[in-house]
Amino acid sequence: IIQSMNSAGGRCHDNARCESMWARMKEELFYSRGDKSEKYTMRELKTMIWRYYMSYWVNRRICTANGGLPPAARRKLYYDHIFLVA
Repeated sequence: IIQSMNSAGGRCHDNARCESMWARMKEELFYSRGDKSEKYTMRELKTMIWRYYMSYWVNRRICTANGGLPPAARRKLYYDHIFLVA
């Protein structure tokens, strides 16, 4: 996995959040493992990335815009509130 280059205008802050996410994911999925020379198939990579995204970025990541809750927890509160009102 290779990080993308800066935006067309040369402003690195335009895509800083995306680059930060890719850097963290690569560190946790690949660089922190013992065997650095292991080759993965495309299917394995897609599965690893999907599982990482769904487990961390949706269920555990603290989001300040959601009052410090992960997106999945905030969504559950929203739907629970809808059912209580209805």
